[in-house]
Amino acid sequence: MEYIKISKASIREIETIQQIGKETFFETFAASNTAADMKKYLDENFNQEKLSAEIEQPDSQFYIAWEDQRAIGYLKVNTGQAQTELQEESSLEIERIYVLSAYHGKKVGQLLYEKAQEVAGLLKKSSIWLGVWEENPRAIKFYTRNGFVPFGQHLFKMGEDEQTDIMMRKRL
Repeated sequence: MEYIKISKASIREIETIQQIGKETFFETFAASNTAADMKKYLDENFNQEKLSAEIEQPDSQFYIAWEDQRAIGYLKVNTGQAQTELQEESSLEIERIYVLSAYHGKKVGQLLYEKAQEVAGLLKKSSIWLGVWEENPRAIKFYTRNGFVPFGQHLFKMGEDEQTDIMMRKRL
């Protein structure tokens, strides 16, 4: 595999983030959800208006993983009021690490996670937390291997279906 570069994203990359987000979410979750729920979720959560608001939120940061000129994944982290749940000043939330399936097992997710750790360190955060679907053992194993431990759960609405996410945290 070629050299992977991680760069901070801006509003200029909204279409790149949108394309990766839709593609990776579909690849990961379509087989476990109805077509109607998948369409509803993708339409509501990866439209340009919603993504623009997320990118322009001062307490959120996006980073794109590039192999040469091809975007292959992205990371979204949140602090302060941008966090989806805990909103602890001492914590950084990893809201998304999305990697194209062709790049699974090639350390792209690890590089994006390491970027999140770097951001948490620069911001002097004492922990990183996230929610991961209980039916995604690959992701749970990844986060466990990186030192995260479960501390709770929350509901995630996937179209009309309510699903359970395991909340995990790593103390820094």
